[in-house]
Amino acid sequence: MTALSMGSGTMEVFSTPSLCAFMENTAIKALKLNENETSVGVEINIEHTKASAIGETLTARAEVVAHEGHSVYFYIEVKNEMGDVIGLAKHTRVVVDSDRFMKKLEK
Repeated sequence: MTALSMGSGTMEVFSTPSLCAFMENTAIKALKLNENETSVGVEINIEHTKASAIGETLTARAEVVAHEGHSVYFYIEVKNEMGDVIGLAKHTRVVVDSDRFMKKLEK
């Protein structure tokens, strides 16, 4: 999950791609969906505001700020164990029917 291992940098610190995945996963867990529904991320705007060392405990919180049709809009904040904000994001997910979504990809 380091920048070096992810190919997003040369340092042994928590990478921005890993921060993005952590934020998206937090948003997914905040949704209460029906059995055959899932959500897909369609937009994310991240600020990675502070570096995090290997082994540092991070906590994410996702808040739904709007829900329009199938689109759900989130504000996400990630803090380290000292309470410092290390990342902020605005994120949009769209709720879809899993089967219908996958059928669109069939050839």
